[in-house]
Amino acid sequence: MDTLFTNVRILDGSGQNPYPGSVLVQGKRIARVGRTNAPITPGGAMVIDAAGATLMPGMCEAHTHFSWNNSATLSGIQQMPLEEHVLWCAKVAKQYLDAGWTSCVGAACAKPRLDVVIRNAINSGQIPGPRYLAASQEITVAGSLGDETLPHLPFPEYSFGVNVSGAEEMRKAVRMFLKYGVDSIKLNLSGDNFTPDSPAQSNWMTDAEVAAAMQEVRMRGKRGTAHARSAESVKQALRHGIDVIYHASFSDTETLDMLEAAKDRVFVAPGIAIIYAMLNEAEAYGITRSSASAAGYQIEWEAALESLSKMHKRGVRVLPGGDYGFAFTPHGQNSRDLEFFVKYLGFTPMEAIQSATLYGGQIMMLEHELGLIKEGFLADLLLVDGDPLANLSILRDPKRILAVMKDGEFAKKADIAAQRSWGIAA
Repeated sequence: MDTLFTNVRILDGSGQNPYPGSVLVQGKRIARVGRTNAPITPGGAMVIDAAGATLMPGMCEAHTHFSWNNSATLSGIQQMPLEEHVLWCAKVAKQYLDAGWTSCVGAACAKPRLDVVIRNAINSGQIPGPRYLAASQEITVAGSLGDETLPHLPFPEYSFGVNVSGAEEMRKAVRMFLKYGVDSIKLNLSGDNFTPDSPAQSNWMTDAEVAAAMQEVRMRGKRGTAHARSAESVKQALRHGIDVIYHASFSDTETLDMLEAAKDRVFVAPGIAIIYAMLNEAEAYGITRSSASAAGYQIEWEAALESLSKMHKRGVRVLPGGDYGFAFTPHGQNSRDLEFFVKYLGFTPMEAIQSATLYGGQIMMLEHELGLIKEGFLADLLLVDGDPLANLSILRDPKRILAVMKDGEFAKKADIAAQRSWGIAA
């Protein structure tokens, strides 16, 4: 059935100020966008009188780990049995969609085919979830982030990441994941303070290994992504044509120049919420602020805020998302990134919204169909109680997400009977 949203405050994602009007959805797409002074005739469509609520594009989470199971450790994620892990991912996919994340970019899964299976199940209609780009496991090297192997347990399949050594082993691993049908290959180029023996500013892969991976990726028309916290790892990612860079905390002037030169191709999804959480919200899991600072998180926090603020000023596309699914960054608080972008990185609230909507369509490779409320675009829409530009935190409140639409169908349906008593808030 067609749907007509009337009496809405349209926040269309373009950057223009919101305006009152109506939006008609026919099939999967937005058929008409009208202002109040040019009303749209319903013509048999189901009418949603939004009583002044905000209608905005669905959001995109650019650094998604459905298979992170809210554990405090990498091994705790990996040790979940496969059958339970599939069910977990299906539950989390629905959670994201219900929260208004109508698109997600997979940034690594915990077992080889988890992302592919969930993407396919969403696309076939078996389970509800966002439109999804499926990732490989993290590909790493011995001793770096993701290497959870132990000498007395010689079972590499139980490692969090897939270990390779040299270009040919890299090629073999990448070909395996491409065979499984992933949309992207994830390489761990730098270390991470989460793993003390491979801290964030360390670099781990050779150019030959990265080049072999990207040759295979390009041959299959897929995408390369990188965990890259150090300046050198970001530069390595850029040299080899990697399009999506996660973290980029320690970007120096040369790195920033390279990112700016590639800004029409590259996306950065920093995931600063996990650094904040490690410093301020992880004590219940044995990580005090002093121990987090000793591990390097305070230094990284300060470096990341400086680097990312400069990226934003240079026009580099910085998007929300990153490492939600740990105990201290549980799934469901993802839109806090938008608040952090404003508070710490110099974004305006409108720019923060655009990072999740306009840029979301671009990172999903649907820039002419997704991320705006525009005639002809896909009808991925959120109906929000209140004004996100005045208070971004309402996007974290499930009660304030009145309806979620994906491809013209309601994933979370507006309560027609209750709409007159919604009590639209500021």
